[in-house]
Amino acid sequence: MDLLVILLIAACVIGFLVVRQRQRRAQLESAREADLAAVKRTADEDVTKFGEELQRLDSDVAGHDLGEAAHDDYQRALDSYEQSKESLAAVTQPDQITHVTKVLEDGRYSVACVKARLAGEPVPQRRAPCFFNPAHGPSATDVMWAPPGGREREVPVCAADVERVAEGAEPDIRTVMNGPQRVPYWQGGPAYAPWAQGYYGGYAMNGLLPGLLIGSMMSGGWGFDDGGFGGGDGGGDFGGDMGGDGGSFTEGLGDFGGDFGGF
Repeated sequence: MDLLVILLIAACVIGFLVVRQRQRRAQLESAREADLAAVKRTADEDVTKFGEELQRLDSDVAGHDLGEAAHDDYQRALDSYEQSKESLAAVTQPDQITHVTKVLEDGRYSVACVKARLAGEPVPQRRAPCFFNPAHGPSATDVMWAPPGGREREVPVCAADVERVAEGAEPDIRTVMNGPQRVPYWQGGPAYAPWAQGYYGGYAMNGLLPGLLIGSMMSGGWGFDDGGFGGGDGGGDFGGDMGGDGGSFTEGLGDFGGDFGGF
């Protein structure tokens, strides 16, 4: 009888553990699907906005003799739009969003080149997108900025936001969904790391993002390295891991998540 009781208890324990494991897997899968849906919606918003920008550009170039260089830039922007739509439609994993936003970043630089050539100005320097909102296109310069109650950091900013910051106004910050509310993208959580990697990752690798470290969102905030890219242990890990998936993008930067919490 004692052996039978022991066997029954063991069977109950094993059954309980199996059920718990299945529930946990179901919860993780549900969370993964929710994260994927959220980041895909964000990327879709970006693609739509870029399409609208191209429509306005089409009106601007109508009736103008673009010349070979401007025509090539314009075609590259159009190709980027089509490629971003195709890439987004094929996304099944969060880290695949990186390719979508990387293509959009390239397309927006091409748009900036077309506008410059139409105005008879030199093409803009290839810089990181505006920190506040990558949809603003290439940044124009670096400025010192801090959110309310936070520390100042040097961030790359577009010309329009340079004026806003200089006047003490609120910059036009890109927000994303985090649960039921919209928050600045750097507070969106780890699901958005691949999204940001596509926009800013290449500039981090090449040292072209001075003073700014798009760090781990694992702890609820993105970090900044006081030494800039390449400074400190996190900088080294960042450069080495950036070429990998969305997980490696955050793993090398975990030390900075807490720092960004206070900005």
